[in-house]
Amino acid sequence: MSWVVVPAAGSGRRFGGAFPKQYLLLDGQPLIGHTLDRLAGHPAIDGIVVVLAAQDPHWPGWRERCGKPVLTCVGGAERADSVLAGLRALPSSVSDDEFVLVHDAARPCLRAADLEALIEQGQRHPVGALLAAPVRDTLKRGDDELAVLGTEPRDGLWRALTPQMFRRGGLTRALEAALSAGVAVTDESMAMERLGLRPLLVEGSEDNIKVTTPADLALAEFVLSRG
Repeated sequence: MSWVVVPAAGSGRRFGGAFPKQYLLLDGQPLIGHTLDRLAGHPAIDGIVVVLAAQDPHWPGWRERCGKPVLTCVGGAERADSVLAGLRALPSSVSDDEFVLVHDAARPCLRAADLEALIEQGQRHPVGALLAAPVRDTLKRGDDELAVLGTEPRDGLWRALTPQMFRRGGLTRALEAALSAGVAVTDESMAMERLGLRPLLVEGSEDNIKVTTPADLALAEFVLSRG
């Protein structure tokens, strides 16, 4: 059984609009509601910690989703600060050796089968695991004037998705080490990699999209409408 940390302290500047993207309405409820339900609906999930911005006026005040407890805490300026705050806010019953998942608030289309595969494979790996998708598009490197400098090989390249799954103690130490070194890690796997560890890649669905633009929101609504 596992808990999930959901960092939701971002302002969604890239999306634009009057308030953070995680609170945009999607099929009649805030986007983050779909995200939490996809997580809480899995039998292996014990509960969720949502990491909010200080004095967040948009949080609906949910204390449970799908019968699972939802706790909240205040995050920080960067993702690593928020995830670390969420790890520290987990119940004391969650030991340092237990696996904890981290999932983006703006990924409402997580498939149950992908979550099942991550938990099943991640628990058997000594480091932990993350959902990811192989890079299939041709990659171009461009200069400052947007001229193509060359084509990059895509062999062995993956797009990191979430959830990502690591032991509470190990991830806490990895994030603390990155912050102490002044390194801005962009996901939890990167923090673990800095310590010389090699997490497992678990292939996930391409439609586990992160809503970043208005077009993403429309795509997420289409994906959810398909069940």
